Amino acid sequence: MSSAFHDLSAQSYGGDEAGLISGYLFDATAPEPARAIDSAQAAVWLAEQRDIECTADSPAYVWLHFNLSHAHAERWLLRHANLSDTFYETLHEGLPSTRIERADDSLIAVINDVHFEFSFEPSDISTLWISVGPRLVVTARTKPLRSVDALRTAVKAGDAPRSSTELLEHLLRAQADVLVKIVRGVTSRIDRIEDELLAGRLDHKRARLGVLRRLLVRLQRLLAPEPAALFRLLQGPPAWMAEPDVQELRGSTEEFSVVLRDMQALQERIKLLQEEIAANVNEDNNRSLFVLTVVTVLALPINILAGLFGMNVGGIPLADHKHGFWIVVAIVASFTAVAAWAAFRKKR
Repeated sequence: MSSAFHDLSAQSYGGDEAGLISGYLFDATAPEPARAIDSAQAAVWLAEQRDIECTADSPAYVWLHFNLSHAHAERWLLRHANLSDTFYETLHEGLPSTRIERADDSLIAVINDVHFEFSFEPSDISTLWISVGPRLVVTARTKPLRSVDALRTAVKAGDAPRSSTELLEHLLRAQADVLVKIVRGVTSRIDRIEDELLAGRLDHKRARLGVLRRLLVRLQRLLAPEPAALFRLLQGPPAWMAEPDVQELRGSTEEFSVVLRDMQALQERIKLLQEEIAANVNEDNNRSLFVLTVVTVLALPINILAGLFGMNVGGIPLADHKHGFWIVVAIVASFTAVAAWAAFRKKR
């Protein structure tokens, strides 16, 4: 298959007529360890391999990456791939948490990844479904995702995993790298918000922090591998999986734990910043309320006297006194000064 066709398929959202975005035949004994193939070539190769016994030292395997938004993708898989029924069941589960488990003689992985055009929104997360066997690796998604695209780029650049399990391990490490970049991006945004907070420029930072915190919570909830399923897999792997591959898979999942701990630390940092911002807002509200209270207290004496002297009844004191106005002003000023002294004394 020509490289021009591969470049076209890599850039196409829908893939070829079967929904295949990209396909590779890996054979360490061949002059070209990783060769791009299309859906027709993949169907022929799979048909040839059905009668061959699957062993741990099988030299060749195929990786097929499908776009499930294509109408013919799942139909092609049912017709040619001979995958476990568990794989098709997981396709319709919605958005479950990340897990890797054994189904019959294959591995079924559900990985939640971020969209290729990730914009730090909690909604920019979709699922990648994976089936791993000794001769066939199938990945399927509905929207472009970063981790699998990074793996495709690495394979196109010459990376040729020696086994199907190693390909899965490379994909998990690619996802861990994507998460590290997300953590760095969130950290950078939090640093800017913290600098603005220290400079006294609030500017709705609580809402911005809330979005980042929801993103981290969603990522942690969806991306953390289910420990029970992973433990069962590592304790009882399929017979075709070599021991070094099991160790590599265990190491790749441990990288997730490190990234998830960093996410937890970021959540705590965001929580502290939100509490600090809330405290600053409460202080501003208290100052505003104090000023309003002081103004109300200072205006109380003059309002009372104005109400009393404004009544049109007889017997208004100082009505005929030539210095009556200034006497009333002095009385109001005295009461106002006493009220101001009492208010500020309470504030101190």
